[in-house]
Amino acid sequence: MPAWMPPGSGVDKENGGRVAGLDVERIRTDFPILDREVHGKPLVYFDTAASAQRPLAVIEAIDDFYRRYNANIHRGVHTLSQEATDAYEAARAKVAGFLNADSAGEVVFTRGTTEAINLVAQSFLRPTIGPGDEILITHMEHHANIVPWQMLCEQTGAELRVAPINERGELELSALKAMLSERVKLIGIVHVSNALGTINPVAEVCSAARAFGIPVLVDGAQATPHQAVDVQALGCAFYCFSGHKMYGPTGIGGLWARRETLQAMPPYQGGGEMISVVSFEGTTYNDPPGRFEAGTPHIAGAIGLGAAVDYLRSLGMDRVAAAEAELLAYATRAMSEIDGLRIVGTAAHKAGVISFVLDDIHPNDIGTLIDHYGIAIRTGHHCAMPAVKYFGLPATARVSFGIYNKPAEVDQLVDALRRIKDMFA
Repeated sequence: MPAWMPPGSGVDKENGGRVAGLDVERIRTDFPILDREVHGKPLVYFDTAASAQRPLAVIEAIDDFYRRYNANIHRGVHTLSQEATDAYEAARAKVAGFLNADSAGEVVFTRGTTEAINLVAQSFLRPTIGPGDEILITHMEHHANIVPWQMLCEQTGAELRVAPINERGELELSALKAMLSERVKLIGIVHVSNALGTINPVAEVCSAARAFGIPVLVDGAQATPHQAVDVQALGCAFYCFSGHKMYGPTGIGGLWARRETLQAMPPYQGGGEMISVVSFEGTTYNDPPGRFEAGTPHIAGAIGLGAAVDYLRSLGMDRVAAAEAELLAYATRAMSEIDGLRIVGTAAHKAGVISFVLDDIHPNDIGTLIDHYGIAIRTGHHCAMPAVKYFGLPATARVSFGIYNKPAEVDQLVDALRRIKDMFA
């Protein structure tokens, strides 16, 4: 077994697929989509890093909103509007608790991680950055944590710098620290790499950045569904997340920042709700978080996200993390026994993501063929082209786990990969 592989298994295949204390078989009954077949085979969903499936609790919360109290929020005095407003703001409070924020007012709802990063780029950083300044990111970032900073550098004359990674897909922390200076105006770093599974030492990066007064933005899209997140313990300035990664709806997510930081930032978009007083002579803006939620928001999405948070907390994030770590170890061992299979990203600290290549078979061919076994995986560059190209590859196949995956599905995956390999022999 390679030295980097997570220790232990903890997988009880004789007890209904129980993994590290999670009753996976019972959890699976909460996800109706898992009852369907694909190409006549039971669905095996290994693409949670792209978008997780939704439990009944989330589906029913959204359905209940549209059936019983659908109305716009913050603007009506009638009963439906008041009920919708209460549910929307209750969801904000749930997210704040999930992240260990000081208050619900520190959570801004956005369309997801991408919009949250763009909000910070244009509202927080653009007014103060210029030629000679630097933005520092890492080589393993998702495009959402690359392109907005490139655009900002084009607009302002600032320079984008990139901290290196090693052949295991780990951040070269000493190199990043050596790049810190008063010229760096923000660090953007992914908490968990969607392409490699690497869990970055975010708290240590934040600690080093504080010595230079550098704010740190964390892309938490792949962290919030899989481990406990404490923004205060991390010490970051901004934390971004997406609802659809954490078993909630698409089109909803958010940005966490301290109240005083949000209060100092100008609005990102103009329109209704983000104002206090409007006249033709000028406008007074609303306090955060409303200042950054122009127009009618994704009310049903926020309510669904709140239900997803409730669901995850009912399972316990420590247990979720432990179960997925054990399943990752089990799958890593099993896949490593396939001749010609190379795992891309072997960091000592990983989340439930395995990117791989198999002989000379194109990843897209693997993805297409394995779909006929009912198994859904992701292929391509995973919106992280620089990270994949670092390994000299145009693409990889990627398996990513969720709370509903079990060891028997890993066995099906391995069997299907062996069959595909034989097709090309």
